[in-house]
Amino acid sequence: MKKQTLHISTSPHLTQGTSVEVIMRNVVIALMPAALFSIYAFGWNAALVLITAVVSCLITEHVLCRLANKRSTVSDWSAIITGLLLGLTLPPIFPLWMTFLGGVFAIGMGKFLFGGLGYNVFNPALVGRAVLQGAFPVAITTWFASFSADRFTTLHSAVLAVPFMEPVIDGTSGATPLSAFKFDGITTEASDLALGLVSGSTGETSSVFILLGGLYLVWRNLMNWRIPVAILATVFVFSGILYWFDPVEYPSPLFMLFSGGLMLGAVFMATDMVASPITSWGVMIYGIIIGALVVIIRLWGGLPEGVMYAILLANAISPHIDRLVRYRVYGTSLKTS
Repeated sequence: MKKQTLHISTSPHLTQGTSVEVIMRNVVIALMPAALFSIYAFGWNAALVLITAVVSCLITEHVLCRLANKRSTVSDWSAIITGLLLGLTLPPIFPLWMTFLGGVFAIGMGKFLFGGLGYNVFNPALVGRAVLQGAFPVAITTWFASFSADRFTTLHSAVLAVPFMEPVIDGTSGATPLSAFKFDGITTEASDLALGLVSGSTGETSSVFILLGGLYLVWRNLMNWRIPVAILATVFVFSGILYWFDPVEYPSPLFMLFSGGLMLGAVFMATDMVASPITSWGVMIYGIIIGALVVIIRLWGGLPEGVMYAILLANAISPHIDRLVRYRVYGTSLKTS
């Protein structure tokens, strides 16, 4: 008679069998439309920024794994995602040596410092961008006009700037829609924003392609759709109320939805599976907090954009949100569960 073995383990007891590599690879696939459009809109400048960001993250991940006497995890695709997201949040003419530094900080501070994949408190790409924002405020707020005629024949001098030297910015730079509104009161048509016919960070300009990537992840059941929905709905309602009261002082809700990095942040960054809540009510509260902070920072803060800070702040309180709305175990009280 065959001897039976009883296995005892904690939940979950039913698994789909989808590995980390499969999930990460699908996220990279979902990011491809926005990445390819950014290269089409900004030319070789954007391509070099994206490649540099990805390569710097892969090198940093491999080196840190070796230094820690661990197996290199560059093959799990997570470093590629961090590099892609970092590159997509940077200006198209951002100096490559600064981009490389951003990748080092994203992996080193945002991921490895907390123990690696699955332990990061904050979105690693946003950690890298936050460091760059503080270290190089001028370069990271210098923009480049999209669809310039020479974008595939000429590299901008700032991209190839010598490390630790001031990059040269010529007359081809231009303001983003959020900067134009913040400092000059100029609004941009929502259709131009949605289609990406504007200046901005490398991968934030086309909301349509970002949403296509998000829908692909939802279709594959690899993203919690409640987070981006809660964020976008909060921004739309909050800014809509303000616009209804004073349409001269405040921008339309569609402008708020399609401008800046809101779509990229809501779909691909706020949904970080490690840094976001896991309970149903928790993700809704998390999304509402991010959406409210985005509107507050954009309209009353000193900077035209607020998505990065909103997500990082929400990442910080994510465990507390889960604890606040945790489910009560049957037969127990919340204090004893």
